[in-house]
Amino acid sequence: MVTVEQLETDPHPTLAAIRPIGWIEALNTWMVTSRALVLKVLRDPETFTVDDSRFSTAQVVGPSMLSLDGAGHKAHRDPFESPFTLAETRRRFVGPVQQTVDELMAAFQSDRAGVAPAADLRTALAGPLSVAVVALSLGLPPASASTVLDWYTAISASVSGVSAGHPVTAEGAAAFGELHKHVAAGIDSSDSLIAAAAQAGLGVDEVVANAAVLMFGGIETTEGMITNALWHLLTNRDQLDLVLADPTLLPNAMEESLRLEPAAAVVDRYATRDIELAGAQIRRGDMVTVSLAGAGRDPEMFESPDTFDVRRSNARRHLAFASGPHICLGMHLTRLETLTALEAVLQLPGLRLAADSPAPRGLVFRKPSALRVSWDA
Repeated sequence: MVTVEQLETDPHPTLAAIRPIGWIEALNTWMVTSRALVLKVLRDPETFTVDDSRFSTAQVVGPSMLSLDGAGHKAHRDPFESPFTLAETRRRFVGPVQQTVDELMAAFQSDRAGVAPAADLRTALAGPLSVAVVALSLGLPPASASTVLDWYTAISASVSGVSAGHPVTAEGAAAFGELHKHVAAGIDSSDSLIAAAAQAGLGVDEVVANAAVLMFGGIETTEGMITNALWHLLTNRDQLDLVLADPTLLPNAMEESLRLEPAAAVVDRYATRDIELAGAQIRRGDMVTVSLAGAGRDPEMFESPDTFDVRRSNARRHLAFASGPHICLGMHLTRLETLTALEAVLQLPGLRLAADSPAPRGLVFRKPSALRVSWDA
């Protein structure tokens, strides 16, 4: 029997074994792992809905664009959508993202006289960058990166626990309470995106829930994308050498990392009617978990799917940002952040991964818990 520990540590053999769909007893869900079937589920919200009391994120933060379909989804998502188009992302964020990356890089490289150059790039760069940019994008009141990351860690752990069948944690509930006060304080005091959402008709609780989804989606996606991409490059030296020799390969290397290990590995749906999927008899009310990680390693689409190949011609056909009405709102922004961070980090001479630096893991959100590196002085 497949265990939660197996899925957290290395889900890929299990996902391959049950492709295109299989029942996972440990999670009480159907797991969809073929790319074609993943697209079918994600693009049919009338049959496979997020609007269910069991939806893990909604249990922690309340109803939001992530946990509603139809008219409710549109009402919650529309006020937040226009600032995150590709053109607006480039116009608003190229400069601030570059400045933030430069400042963070300078901070962890300074004051190291007599000490071998080393850092945990998750806590020194990926986490603080994602917090700073998502706060800027929403127009939130000032808060330290460490404070927001503490909230985020407690909330995301609570969401992952709910997905594994556990109740909402007291720590997750307390962190969301602090976040609620923080976001609510900014609604009446600025012309920010959260204030605009309130003016568009969303109540305070609705604004807070959607801000939480965007904040923690933005933090999780960006932090995971940066750390996973660097982990893949640093554990595949031949591929890193290709990128260092030809930096134009870096954007595709980022996409290949997303394919191989998406930061958000799964998304949950619930069947609204009886339906057959690839021979599996789904009953109304059944949970149907879409494996974005499984879709990225589908051999029907990707040759040698377990291999990290920065020259892969179709790497961008991954589904790391999902598809359908719930496709990731901030995918252009998180790509910009990740690419900017990767370009900066790869300029460190002799960059190498510490022997004790952990591999990516996680049931819902997959990334290394630390990315310990060193480089030449």
